[in-house]
Amino acid sequence: MQPAILGGRCRSAAKSFGSRRTMPNQTAVQRISVIGLGAMGTALAKALLAGGHEVTVWNRTAARADAVVADGAKLAATSAQAMAAADLVILCVLDDAAVREHLEPAADQVRGKVVVNLTTTSPEQARSPGRWADVNEVELIDGGIMAVPEMIGGPAAFVLYSGAAAGFERFRAVLDLFGRAEFVGEDLGAAAMYDVSILGGMYAMFAAFRQGGAMVHATGGSAARLAELMGPFLQAMANLLAGYAPGIDNPADYVQPQSDEFTAAAIDLIDKSAAESGNPTELYRVLRHNLTGL
Repeated sequence: MQPAILGGRCRSAAKSFGSRRTMPNQTAVQRISVIGLGAMGTALAKALLAGGHEVTVWNRTAARADAVVADGAKLAATSAQAMAAADLVILCVLDDAAVREHLEPAADQVRGKVVVNLTTTSPEQARSPGRWADVNEVELIDGGIMAVPEMIGGPAAFVLYSGAAAGFERFRAVLDLFGRAEFVGEDLGAAAMYDVSILGGMYAMFAAFRQGGAMVHATGGSAARLAELMGPFLQAMANLLAGYAPGIDNPADYVQPQSDEFTAAAIDLIDKSAAESGNPTELYRVLRHNLTGL
């Protein structure tokens, strides 16, 4: 089973670029460049165009820009040219190396501007351009997209941002076009850390469902039926997360609702049941240690 990959960090009509105009939410039209037109970058560019902004794009394979150019975007010959044409620069490229490849040589083109990096990186990789940004007077923001491309601009999408707080506030209305914009701190690595932590919870859930599906299937049950039963239960359990947060943020003042011994015994029972079904796994032993330390 291959779960959907969320947090890809990398409906539009053609817009004419005439005189500057005011959008319905009273946000002035902005000049924005999007560097990188994979599935996510294309979705971001289309959301900006649908919001009425002037969008310049660049992609290594120029033909990938055809769809957004047809919607009204301008295609730049180089990434540096695209950056020079905008006040807000958005990068959604392959990896950290690609970010550096395009951004660092373009210091003159982005000086005094806001740059939002929506490329998938680790928290330390997100922090590493910080000194370069300070030296070159760039307001740098890192982001993590908690959505797949099809969700961009929809009510379920949200994007995490960290870094230059003033730059975020300046372009908050623009960033809200992708999904709810959530600022999580001035540490450049904060958005990436929240991003990977959320995705870790998602993958843990998928792993547990895959294991549980194998267990019920082995005894004549159905993974499809398990999904029907597990989905609503997990949604209800997710509402309890806020109650557990004080145990991490303020452990000295926290009284946990269930003892470690009780939790360990429950997980041991699940582990025993997995073995009895013919589907032994390391998953529950890892969970036991992580949750209880026992």
